[in-house]
Amino acid sequence: MNIEKHETVSKKRKNIIKKAVLLTVLLICIICYIAVPSIHNTINRVFEMFKSGDFMVVKDFVKSYGPYAAVISFLLMILQSIAAPLPSFLITFANANLFGWVKGAILSWTSAMVGATLCFYIARILGRDAVEKLTSKRGLEQIDEFFQRHGRMSILIARLLPFISFDIVSYAAGLTSISFLEFIVATGLGQLPATIIYSYVGGMLTGGAKLLVTGLFILFGVSGIIFLIRQVYIEKNKEK
Repeated sequence: MNIEKHETVSKKRKNIIKKAVLLTVLLICIICYIAVPSIHNTINRVFEMFKSGDFMVVKDFVKSYGPYAAVISFLLMILQSIAAPLPSFLITFANANLFGWVKGAILSWTSAMVGATLCFYIARILGRDAVEKLTSKRGLEQIDEFFQRHGRMSILIARLLPFISFDIVSYAAGLTSISFLEFIVATGLGQLPATIIYSYVGGMLTGGAKLLVTGLFILFGVSGIIFLIRQVYIEKNKEK
């Protein structure tokens, strides 16, 4: 009995330490944003860049950092993951256009995985109230319903559907009892097809809203087909 009580106290203490460390890091980031003009201006510029919806603007921003372009792209993907729901496809398109679709896909997939991991652990450490402030209460409720409907396959299915927020799914998963290993494997496998398609399309785009919309329609079409095939398969199994 004493051993179990000791383990419980130890676990609570570790959770408090983790929460304190994470909150300290977040507080430092907020202070830097408020107090350091260069950081403040850069972050504001990044948010305006995402608002433009033009991947060429993102590409030019990343390219302006020269030899550090890949690092900046990596950090942008992490930022958009935490500050859900900024559009990650703009970075993926920009990466493919700037580094070539193969290298761009590797960069986008790797940075997205790191971003997903951070979202997962932020949710697991800080809890639902903090996640609702970072995302939205309604968005989380919708993902909760999706998880209940699809069970253990929810993460994998969600990653295959680009119209479901990648980042909110990561946060929501951190609020469940799913293990990190299960989460990261499902995320890695589910995100890979979308990243490859985004990157391949992004490598062919030369700018302009028309081409961007065409690329998105291709992606949504492929995702819709995958989802439809799965639903037909489920219905047939139910009939059997």
